Amino acid sequence: MFLLTRPAPARIAAFVDELQALPLSYDPIGLVERPAPGFAVDELTAVVGSGAAAFACACDCLRRWMHFDLGWVQIAPHAPPITTGTVVCVLVRHLGFWSMNGCRVVYPIGDGEREFGFAYGTLTSHAERGEESFTVRLSPDTGDVTYTIRAVSRPRALLARLGYPVTRRLQAKFRADSATAMARAVAR
Repeated sequence: MFLLTRPAPARIAAFVDELQALPLSYDPIGLVERPAPGFAVDELTAVVGSGAAAFACACDCLRRWMHFDLGWVQIAPHAPPITTGTVVCVLVRHLGFWSMNGCRVVYPIGDGEREFGFAYGTLTSHAERGEESFTVRLSPDTGDVTYTIRAVSRPRALLARLGYPVTRRLQAKFRADSATAMARAVAR
């Protein structure tokens, strides 16, 4: 949903309520691990800390959705639970307008010992179609804590298709800014 002004909190809450009944805009679940033809695959991995304490902090940051604390991208509701079926609104300010995009957490990742994360999929209210995963890992060899974003997507909405080169730049900016937000949060 594209808007000329930032939606009021009540409108965002109503949108989140509407998302509950919407289906995913793609199939099958697990697309981020097994991409289908016609989908772009993007991945960014960044070192965000070192050691067990940094890994625990990175896990907590994911649970609190701090990787979306970007200023121009926000998640609603604030810090929703990372459980399969949870729906969220990804609120984005770009190119002078706002968009609200619905996603659903589709599965957890890792055992929490050396890997933790989740994947969410786009709902039919999202400008894109696809799945994205957010994962933190603790390397047993180096002690590095890495944050990985992996996305498999293609445009769904007309504006996303018409502005595909701009969309691709915004997706790359999101990945880079999200990794920076995670590194900053873990360093606190």
